Amino acid sequence: MTKIVVAPGKYIQGPGEIKKLYEHTSVYGNDGIYALVDSFILKTYKELIESNFQGKDVEFTMVEFGGECSQAEINSHKAKMAGKKYNVILGIGGGKSHDTAKAIAYELNIPVVIVPTAASTDAPTSALSVLYTPEGQFDKYLFLRSNPDVVIMDEEIIVNAPARLFVAGMGDALATYFEADATRLSNSSTIAGGKQTKTAMALAKLCFDTLMSDGLKAAKAVENQSLTIAVSNVIEANTLLSGMGFESGGLAASHAIHNGMTALPQLHHLLHGEKVAFGALTQMALENRSEEEIYEVIDFCQSVGLPTTFEALGIPDVSKEDLYKIATLANDKNDTMGNMPFEVTDDAIVGAMYVVNALASHEF
Repeated sequence: MTKIVVAPGKYIQGPGEIKKLYEHTSVYGNDGIYALVDSFILKTYKELIESNFQGKDVEFTMVEFGGECSQAEINSHKAKMAGKKYNVILGIGGGKSHDTAKAIAYELNIPVVIVPTAASTDAPTSALSVLYTPEGQFDKYLFLRSNPDVVIMDEEIIVNAPARLFVAGMGDALATYFEADATRLSNSSTIAGGKQTKTAMALAKLCFDTLMSDGLKAAKAVENQSLTIAVSNVIEANTLLSGMGFESGGLAASHAIHNGMTALPQLHHLLHGEKVAFGALTQMALENRSEEEIYEVIDFCQSVGLPTTFEALGIPDVSKEDLYKIATLANDKNDTMGNMPFEVTDDAIVGAMYVVNALASHEF
């Protein structure tokens, strides 16, 4: 039985790290750097990013990310890069720009450096890109040869990002332990391509414990754009612990339900982690965990502003038919629902979503 644990080549976290981009990329050569940058970040930090490379003997190209991690977006950037030599691709912004940069680097076989501007997902550290259709519906997982060469977390930029992004990152991280636990019980293979290690399970549990101990304090600090010890701890939990935890620990129902939720256009306004948080609660209900456990997570989610009810998701009058659309897509044979330690039916998923909504709404 082969066990595998994977990690980024280097993880760097601290204040002001975005001012050291040349230092972190020049080790790969100076022929060319292709920077894929989110539109908002391009408007806000364009001069700061460019200043890293001014006066340096390096060809620096900065291009705006189109907004969706799709094969069409990947192909568009590959066409722009054609005929030029690039030593490294920089992905600066949010999770979808990271996944796009990683996919481009994979297809062109060049190093990739990821620079998150919010601690909003666990995508930065993984050897995985989640592809969507241009319309925003889940398409497929693209498994990459290796994890990013470098991940750079600038804490100053992260605390100045919208607090909602930081909280969404906690929603994504919240599922890490529960999905790893399900994978352990089913002895399923992980995203890393082997069986789970004790290291991965320990990281997943540490991720959950960090959220429970520091999550609310960190959320309140970030609301006021303050960098505290709790914020620094949660940045690490949202990014490194969750990233390594999900990839080497395993995915199960929580992310499958997130993917199922992309079937409803009325949920497209939600952030990845907001949907994953509801998926984690649904997984807990599927597993018939104790009310005490479920309420601990519901209370945490409500304290930081993560959705726990149909109303909070923006679908207060959702029909059972629409819930079955979510369940059917979540139960796709190519998704991760199969890592649960028991058979999960569409009926069970719909029932679990109703249970979560009722418990969180105190409808009893």
